[in-house]
Amino acid sequence: MTPLRPRLPLGLLGLGLALHSSQGLAADSVTLAPVHISQVQDDSGYQAREAQIGGLHSAPLLDTPAAVSVFNRQLLDDRQVRKLSEVLQSDASVGDSYAPIGYYENFNVRGFELNAASSYRINGQTIAGEQNVALENKQQVELLKGLSGLQSGVSEPGGLVNYVTKRAEDVRSITVSSNEQGERYLATDLGGWFGAERQFGLRLNLAHEDIRSYVDHADGKRDFAAVAFDWQINPDAVLELDAEYQHREQFSVPGYQLLGGSQLPHGVDPKDHLAWQSWAKPVQNDSLNLGGRFKYQFNDNWNGTLSASRSKVVIDDYSAFAWGSSEGAFFGGNGDYDIYDFRSPDDTRRIDEAQATLDGRFDALGVSHELTVGTSAQRRTLDQRPGYNEWRGPGNIHAGAPALPPSDKPIRDSERRLDSRQYGLFFSDHITFNEHWQTVIGAREVRLDEKTWKETGEAGRHTRQYQLLPNAALIYKPQADTTLYASYSKGLSAGGTAPWYASNAFEILAPTLSRQLEVGIKRDWQGMSFTAALFQIRQAYQYARPEANTAPTYVQAGQQKNTGLELGASGWVTSKLQIQASAAAIRARVQDSDTDAYEGHQAINVPRLRAALQADYALPVPGLALLGGARYSASKYASQAGNVEVGGYTVFDIGSRYRTQIGGYDTVLRLTVDNLFDKRYWRDVGDYLGDNYLFQGAPRTARLSASVSF
Repeated sequence: MTPLRPRLPLGLLGLGLALHSSQGLAADSVTLAPVHISQVQDDSGYQAREAQIGGLHSAPLLDTPAAVSVFNRQLLDDRQVRKLSEVLQSDASVGDSYAPIGYYENFNVRGFELNAASSYRINGQTIAGEQNVALENKQQVELLKGLSGLQSGVSEPGGLVNYVTKRAEDVRSITVSSNEQGERYLATDLGGWFGAERQFGLRLNLAHEDIRSYVDHADGKRDFAAVAFDWQINPDAVLELDAEYQHREQFSVPGYQLLGGSQLPHGVDPKDHLAWQSWAKPVQNDSLNLGGRFKYQFNDNWNGTLSASRSKVVIDDYSAFAWGSSEGAFFGGNGDYDIYDFRSPDDTRRIDEAQATLDGRFDALGVSHELTVGTSAQRRTLDQRPGYNEWRGPGNIHAGAPALPPSDKPIRDSERRLDSRQYGLFFSDHITFNEHWQTVIGAREVRLDEKTWKETGEAGRHTRQYQLLPNAALIYKPQADTTLYASYSKGLSAGGTAPWYASNAFEILAPTLSRQLEVGIKRDWQGMSFTAALFQIRQAYQYARPEANTAPTYVQAGQQKNTGLELGASGWVTSKLQIQASAAAIRARVQDSDTDAYEGHQAINVPRLRAALQADYALPVPGLALLGGARYSASKYASQAGNVEVGGYTVFDIGSRYRTQIGGYDTVLRLTVDNLFDKRYWRDVGDYLGDNYLFQGAPRTARLSASVSF
């Protein structure tokens, strides 16, 4: 019987990890003297073979009938990333969707916005997404593109992001970094196995960052601590615990809006901080993510898992915010805008989740089954203070913002706005008929009990809903290294929140259904992995519907239908060159919305074509590699009516990595220069809570780091 984690001496464990051959090692071993491994080249590079996110447990990507992207530790290190936006730049299906500097980020995938309440996970457990999740303790980041109703119940149709934490390993390293603005960054990674039989494992990650932004008055700081604990209780049982806490504070930077509602701002500097006032405070975000998993192997064919998690985020926001003008809900034609004193302290979001699963393999009726059954329960709550957004005076995008006094209006007490409880029963059966044909049949029965409250404290909507979310796929493997698949899935998404100026301001709408059809092909060939997927997704359209002579009403009307083609390649092109490349062409249309101006053209903030490339080339000098990348986006609309379009852009990145020894210690030096040619472009032109915003891309940015292993 193979244990869940073989007990090996530290030296052999390090060697096994370096060679990616931990599976299949014998449980019994002979204790040898520690072996020191230095400068081992990871042959997998940027290429990934497995992911947790494609189904209900970890599985080979080649056999997963879904589009999955994996960003492993080597790619995260080489890119020197700090935030998820810097990670997801490597996938052409992803774009920013209201991701201002100094605030938590969000994204659109396949043209649909992710939802902070349901689209983000750590080790498969849902977290509150209103945080910039730290990456220091993450082994890889996984992205499932498309519907994930089977995996997570209520979730957005665009996709699902899963962070996989580092597990115990014999490691002792320190990393320091800085950029041209003078940021100071320090991170440590400590781990090892201990106990009489090496049955206990720890991994500790600590980080401190003095954030120095290229935008004026947008600096901040971040402190992070995480611990992972592994206990091999016996050869059949293992306990994994994770805890991470982060305090982050940074001044947020408002986005621009269309001039007169129909013109792009011109001649603006990405370093300018709109609406800056001396009384503004950094946005503070305190996040705590806890998770635990107990895994038990009953025999060679059956395993069980119990898991539980808690995620809590508290946001304190005291900002000077730029919004609208005397002309309407947009900047004035001459660049004027209004400045508001926006305050939202103690914005508290919490998610508690528990799940039990049973996995087994067996033969029945002449076919092989890989069956997973389980049940889950989740509670999500939202506590907020009633809206505080007081007008203070005007500013101008060219002349700047005059000093204005803050508001003296009192802030009211916090109130419960949402209490959502979700219960699920699910199963998935991967059936193998022969060496060529397989099918995956699964479903999740969701019971949703959701209550909302208005800002006045009155009871709002109470939704009780049962929904069956099926997922089915047919797989054909003409040969062992090639997979063709066709799939259908159904999803349930949380309703949107009405903007403050709507007639039903801050109302949280009922959940909506979505459906997806997808066909794809995957092939592993000569050190490379190739993928292609063709998809169609439909979801109810939610927007602020214009009304004659009155405030707009936030409604669900009609649908948005996105059809697209995705291409991907990763792995070793030659023995010295590895790449990760992707391209996505998406047609996004709104239909039957009762607002003709919003139909018949590409949806807001979704380019028709996007592409991304990351490359790593080993130079003749031992330990030295040249890194590079490029990101392309076609033009996209900056308004729902499709009357304003921002131009496409191509951004080039370059860098290097040098592995050496300094003072007898393994050392890795990295230099990255993003936006090498200092391109000016609009990276994000989406809408948020019914308003349209434009955010510029970062100018040329250089970062240097050194990592030393002891």
